[in-house]
Amino acid sequence: MTVDDAAGTAAKGSTRDLLRLVASGAAASRADLARLSGLSPSTVSQRVESLIGDGWLREVGAGKSRGGRRPRQLEVPGDGGLIGAIDLGAHHARVATLDLSGRVVAVRSLAVEVNDGPEPVLGKLLDVVQELAASGPRAAVEPSGDGGPPGKGGGPANGGGPANGGGPANGGGSANGGGSSDGGQPGDGGRGALLRGVGVGVPGPVEHSAGRIVSPSRMPGWNGFDVYRFCSERLDVPIAVDNDANLMALGEHRSAHAELDHAVYVKAGSGIGAGVISAGQLHRGAQGSAGDISHCRVITVEEPAPLCSCGNTGCLEAVASGAALVTALSQRGIAVSSPADVMRLVDHGDPHATAIVRAAGRAIGEILSVVVNFFNPQAVLIGGLLADCEPLLASMRAALYERCLPLATQTLLIERLSTGIDAGVLGAAQMIIDRIVDVS
Repeated sequence: MTVDDAAGTAAKGSTRDLLRLVASGAAASRADLARLSGLSPSTVSQRVESLIGDGWLREVGAGKSRGGRRPRQLEVPGDGGLIGAIDLGAHHARVATLDLSGRVVAVRSLAVEVNDGPEPVLGKLLDVVQELAASGPRAAVEPSGDGGPPGKGGGPANGGGPANGGGPANGGGSANGGGSSDGGQPGDGGRGALLRGVGVGVPGPVEHSAGRIVSPSRMPGWNGFDVYRFCSERLDVPIAVDNDANLMALGEHRSAHAELDHAVYVKAGSGIGAGVISAGQLHRGAQGSAGDISHCRVITVEEPAPLCSCGNTGCLEAVASGAALVTALSQRGIAVSSPADVMRLVDHGDPHATAIVRAAGRAIGEILSVVVNFFNPQAVLIGGLLADCEPLLASMRAALYERCLPLATQTLLIERLSTGIDAGVLGAAQMIIDRIVDVS
């Protein structure tokens, strides 16, 4: 099945919503689905049969009777194929396969450099996706390193975007196309699993309707590169492309905060950006740049304001990103080469590093205060490497409470992501699942 959903929404009772209810454990039968969705039993049955026919659901026996016929139980099949997910950063990538309910099956972290250019980097990551798919549902899950289970993640839910796999309207490949490196099929017991699609997150602005990168600040050689086309030519499955902050927002929201209608998810790593959830949906805006706070000017920065890669001065990315912190400490003669080095100095109580991250937190809070006053979200959640820096978070919170209207912060939740480093791959998988499940 394919999506025809330009608005990017999935109404209550849509096919996608019914799948989400089963995947999350909220519903286990057609009767449950009818009760939760408000649809008639005949409509539910029609949509469930469609999901069963396409391998998204299966019947697994009879449940408990409530006075009538025993209902037939439903589940998302663990052997119904895999979704590939790529979360690319400036210096690393996380690649995973997930089952049809959106739970991590296998995951691998590896060092990459976006400066090496799009074709070698993406080619390498697509090879890893195929390797993980070839290992099938029994592949081991690498520890997430964030104290939580890597496989935590909700089932498919609302979402949207262009038809048939995100990117150009032709969708690139069928929903049931091949792609595992050995041609394995669902449930074949050992030769890998069918790859149903691949979601790709990149650390730069993405024209979502085309799957093309547009004017990235820290990705030399990537401007104008058609990620969608490159991946589609390598794998005959649906492909969807978005920026990493949007996918982090989608993954965390579906997995841990589906009850929130309005939220801002900030990714603070080598770069900095945000994803916006509005009315329960990922909001991309007209061209896909919604949530890009990286080039908002920080008013309180000391002059001369640092030069940003965009040509302006005082941009948030030039002031408060991980790369900016490395530059600021290096200019003071302190030997650091990565944001991780900065975090280690903070952990060891280095006063220069601590002062700089506190200033970065205030800058992030200054920009987010405009967002919070304008948008009035229920929550601001932060992920990425810098999210583990308590001095930065404390300064960010203080700036938000100082600069926002009392009504805007009265019940505002400000905290770290709960899905940790897996948020991006969870979101990439949800993006694909949204696109290859019918929303009729």
